Amino acid sequence: MQAPNIQSLSTQVLLAAFFISFVFGAIAQRTHFCTMGALSDVFTMGDTTRLRQWAMAAGVAMLGFAALVYSGSIDPSKTLYASGRLAWLSALVGGAMFGFGMVLASGCGSKTLVRLGAGNLKSLVVFVIMGVAAFATLKGVTAVLRVATVDAVAINLRAPGDLPTLASELFGMQTGLLRSLLAGLLGGGLVLWALLGKGFARFDNLLAGLGIGALVVLAWWASGSLGYVAEHPDTLQEAFLATNSGRSEALSFVAPAAYLLDWLMFFSDKSKLLSVGIVSVLGVVAGSALWALATGNFRWEGFASTEDLANHMVGAVLMGVGGVTAMGCSVGQGLSGLSTLSATSFIAVSALSAGALAAFRYQTWRIA
Repeated sequence: MQAPNIQSLSTQVLLAAFFISFVFGAIAQRTHFCTMGALSDVFTMGDTTRLRQWAMAAGVAMLGFAALVYSGSIDPSKTLYASGRLAWLSALVGGAMFGFGMVLASGCGSKTLVRLGAGNLKSLVVFVIMGVAAFATLKGVTAVLRVATVDAVAINLRAPGDLPTLASELFGMQTGLLRSLLAGLLGGGLVLWALLGKGFARFDNLLAGLGIGALVVLAWWASGSLGYVAEHPDTLQEAFLATNSGRSEALSFVAPAAYLLDWLMFFSDKSKLLSVGIVSVLGVVAGSALWALATGNFRWEGFASTEDLANHMVGAVLMGVGGVTAMGCSVGQGLSGLSTLSATSFIAVSALSAGALAAFRYQTWRIA
């Protein structure tokens, strides 16, 4: 493949990523899809509707990813989450930090972008601070701390640390068969649990669950299949075009926030190129903004008090540091990571939920 074709293909990947995230933003704005909101509804009202939306999205993503693998469209060993190093402590600490932070900041990374698109200036502050904290944890002062502490504690595996591969090592069965079985059991179980909820089978709930899950699958296809080049003409090695990690990626919004700020600040530096993550951040904001404007829900909103500002700032820092440490946010590890059945993702999501629960209890204590 010649260089001009590589450039054209990269553009196609970026356009696909933008379109996918644009639809994500519009759906999330319409349906109020939100991980933090789902957990909050359960904690405060015992309402599982939005949690069932999230569960259905995760289940659809698992089933769809397994279908891509089965069809040969994507190689699961070459995704961002496929690593032979199980960084369990990073997932625990980072996930808990992110979960606590998203409650203080009134929403996770994706919800921040959705609210920003609808005119919420608090989310603009959260986004900038989260992006700076994330960049510092990728390459700056907190990166040094991360590498020297939690990242140093891990279990080295002989193969990628996803459940099908681990089960294959344990039981001696074919990994492909186990992936299909586990995706069917876990993903199908989540979808079934969602559908069994009383009154759940309504258009917006199905749109959130099926739509968001399908978008995660499309993101995997865009990065891992459309953007895959067996031999890049410059390096003569395989490549996944327009990704920051050099591996196939799906939707995630913490590290990409950092990459977007870096791209904007050093725009004249020709080495700073658009990536799937950067255009995904822009796409969510654009999709949310269009839907909010079209439905009359766009309105400017600011901080109610100094304490409100402080809480959002602290939450943004925790999300930035925690999201990078855990290698993903509630969408990155929670939907994209879980779709691959990554063991690290299950650890991170559990820690994220525990961190959010601790934050809810903290807020209840503050009010009392």
